[in-house]
Amino acid sequence: MALELKRLIKRVGAETHIHETSLVLAERGFNILLGTTLSGKTTLMQLMAGIDRPTSGGIWFNGADVTGTPVQKRNVAMVYQQFINYPNFTVYENIASPLRVARVAKAELGERVARVAELMRLTPMLGRMPSELSGGQQQRVAIARALVKDADLVLLDEPLANLDYKLREELRDELPKLFAGRDCTVVYATTEPGEALLLGGHTALLHEGRVVQYGPTSDIYRRPETLVAAQVFSDPPINTADITKNGDRIVVAGGVEWHVGSRLSVPDGAYTIAIRPHHIQPRPIDGQAVPIRGRVMVTEISGSESLIRFDLAGHPWVCQSHGVHRFEVGEEAELYADVGRAMFFDPAGNLVAG
Repeated sequence: MALELKRLIKRVGAETHIHETSLVLAERGFNILLGTTLSGKTTLMQLMAGIDRPTSGGIWFNGADVTGTPVQKRNVAMVYQQFINYPNFTVYENIASPLRVARVAKAELGERVARVAELMRLTPMLGRMPSELSGGQQQRVAIARALVKDADLVLLDEPLANLDYKLREELRDELPKLFAGRDCTVVYATTEPGEALLLGGHTALLHEGRVVQYGPTSDIYRRPETLVAAQVFSDPPINTADITKNGDRIVVAGGVEWHVGSRLSVPDGAYTIAIRPHHIQPRPIDGQAVPIRGRVMVTEISGSESLIRFDLAGHPWVCQSHGVHRFEVGEEAELYADVGRAMFFDPAGNLVAG
């Protein structure tokens, strides 16, 4: 099931919500839309579904132009962040509702509902009303309704955002398995880079209504093509600073100087350096580590992880590490940056090395 966007644009009044986008989504596995709130994920999904129409451009599915085809005439299923169930229907009837609309025979309907209910661990709850379920159970019902439809296109718009942590982790692990082997295109929207990495598949990075990069998820995480892509695909935010490299020295804007020896093969010149927070550590790491100093602004210790927010010559940077590492606010801390894993972007924001 191939979904292709051809020069798609969506404007509302004078505002452009989706800038010109051409994209062919992967037919197997998850297609993830990753971006901050208001980056255009939901708008793009509504266009894919046929809920909204583009200002220009087209949407093609399996070689056919479906741009003007209303959602009612497409075999599409959508699950929203806010779970939506029919309050006067039992769980069974909620799951069965799209099959009844499609006039599926009673025997087949019962089999399909039973199969997906077992898959989503809803069998004991089929006779209950939505008001008798927890939020997590209600979202399971919404996902089950999307699964039972055997849709050609399944759109999941931050479906786990409102669930508790444990259930979110559980469903995040289950979802790829639920769709494995199904003949459908799956699109999953999220604001969380970590969720994109866990789900795998392919990812489209969205920023202010533009797809800035698309490809296998792990590939674009390791090698973002632009500084914007690196920033979209990082949580906590990636550390950046304008620098000048000259021989074995890096001079950070603000006057800090690092001696990097022969560690870097980057040509001399002006760049923006970008280092992910987990590539800065409170203890020496390996031969690529460069001692850096910064004034501690905030420390956060959660379980087995420490987050240190510090000021590096006027740049707010973050160190993320395993274990408990205590620093005092206001302290001048020595940390260690793995410059061998840093990325270097030219003045136009394009990746030069990393």
